[in-house]
Amino acid sequence: EWQPALKSVSSSWDVGIIDGLSGWTASVDDVPADTISRRFRYDVALVSALKDLEEDIMEGLRERELDDSICTSGFTVVVKESCDGMGDVSEKHGGGPAVPEKAVRFSFTIMSISIRAEGEDDGITIFQEQKPNSELSCRPLCLMFVDESDHETLTAILGPVVAERKAMMESRLILSVGGLLRSFRFFFRGTGYDEKMVREMEGLEASGSTYICTLCDSTRAEASQNMVLHSITRSHDENLERYEIWRKNPFSESADELRDRVKGVSAKPFMETQPTLDALHCDIGNATEFYKIFQDEIGEVYQKSNPSREERRRWRSALDKQLRKKLKLKPVMRMNGNYARRLMTREAVEVVCELVPSEERREALQKLMDLYLQMKPVWRSTCPSRDCPVQLCQYSYNSQQFADLLSTTFKYRYDGKITNYLHKTLAHVPEIVERDGSIGAWASEGNESGNK
Repeated sequence: EWQPALKSVSSSWDVGIIDGLSGWTASVDDVPADTISRRFRYDVALVSALKDLEEDIMEGLRERELDDSICTSGFTVVVKESCDGMGDVSEKHGGGPAVPEKAVRFSFTIMSISIRAEGEDDGITIFQEQKPNSELSCRPLCLMFVDESDHETLTAILGPVVAERKAMMESRLILSVGGLLRSFRFFFRGTGYDEKMVREMEGLEASGSTYICTLCDSTRAEASQNMVLHSITRSHDENLERYEIWRKNPFSESADELRDRVKGVSAKPFMETQPTLDALHCDIGNATEFYKIFQDEIGEVYQKSNPSREERRRWRSALDKQLRKKLKLKPVMRMNGNYARRLMTREAVEVVCELVPSEERREALQKLMDLYLQMKPVWRSTCPSRDCPVQLCQYSYNSQQFADLLSTTFKYRYDGKITNYLHKTLAHVPEIVERDGSIGAWASEGNESGNK
C-alpha cells in the first residue's frame, strides 16, 4: 500500500508484464504498437525487489542490534537507474513483425537501505549493495524496440515510467517485511546513463556541441584553456528553466546570443539524471584518446604541420602491429571496455615507446600514463576513500600535472580542443566523489552486462 495513494497509477498490485505503450492508442509510427515495448509497473517492480531483499534487511537490523519490532518506519531506499541503447538487435532470419532494429533497456538497482531512528539525525545503513555493477543486482524495468536517438518514441514510452517515479517520490510504501508492516521512502538517482543518453534526457545538444560538458557550462575552447578548475553547475531544474528561456526568447536575442544564454539547452529536459560521470565510458573515451596520442607520437606529429591520411594510416598500422605482437592485443573496430583496460597499462606504454624515436617524448608519454593510472582508481573503485585513499588525496594535484603536460608537451592536440570525457576526468572527479562518495558504484556496467 502507498500512502498517500500514488497519483495516476492504478491501485491493483497483482500486475504482471504490461504493454509499454499502454495509454497510447494509436501507434507512434507504422510499427505495430503492441510489439514495441514491454515493462513492469515501477512501483510493483520495486516492491518485488524489496521482497527479494527481505532476508538481507532483517539480517542488517540484527547486525546493527536494532529491535525489529520497533523499526517499522523511517526506512530510506536509494535506487540507481540505468538506461542504454542496444545497437543491432535485428532478427537474423525472422518472419516477425516489422520493428526498429535497435532496442533500449531501462533498469534499476537497489543501492542501499537505511533506517533513521526516532529523534536521530543520521540514518543507519542496514543494506548496501556489494556488487552495484553486476547484472545480478540490476533489475530490468522496461524493454523497448526503439532507436535511442528517436527522442519522440523514447519519451512516449518512458513517459509513464517518469510519472510513476514522480508519484513514488511524493509517497511512502507500506510493506510487510519480516512479518511487520514497515514504511519506506524512495530516492532515485539516474546515474547509469552514457553521455549521449544524458544529453537526450536533459535536453542538451549532442556530444559534438561546443558546450562540451553535461556537468558545467564550459565551452570546448574554455575547457582546453583551463583544464582543471571547473565546478558542477548544471542541474535538471536549471535545464528546465533554460529550456523555457530558449522557447520564449524573452530578451528577443539573436539565435547565437540565445544559445549562449541557455548554454546549449535546446530541447525540453525529460527525465532527471544525476550530474555525474559514467566510469565505463570515461575509460573508453580516454583510451580512445590515448590510442590517438600513441599514433601521433609514433609519427612525431609535434614537428609536422598536417600529415597526410596515408601517413596516419601507416602509423596506425604500425601501432596495431606492435600491440598485437607484444601484448597479443587485437585491433578493434570500436573501442570497448576490455580493450581500453588493456591499453591503459604501463606495459602498453612501454611497448608503444619502442616505436617512438625521441627519448624525451618517450619520457613524456610514460609520465602521462603514470599520472593517468594514479587517477583512474578514484573514479573506478566502488568506495575510493576505502580502496585508494592516497590517490584520492592526490587527485587534484595529479590532474593538474596531467593538464600541464597536455597543454605543453602535447599542445599540438589540445590547442583549443579537448574531448568531453577528458575534460570531466580532469575537472569534475573530486567534486563528484566528495558529493556521492563514489563514481564507480554509480556507473552503467551492470546495465551494460545485462544488455549482453
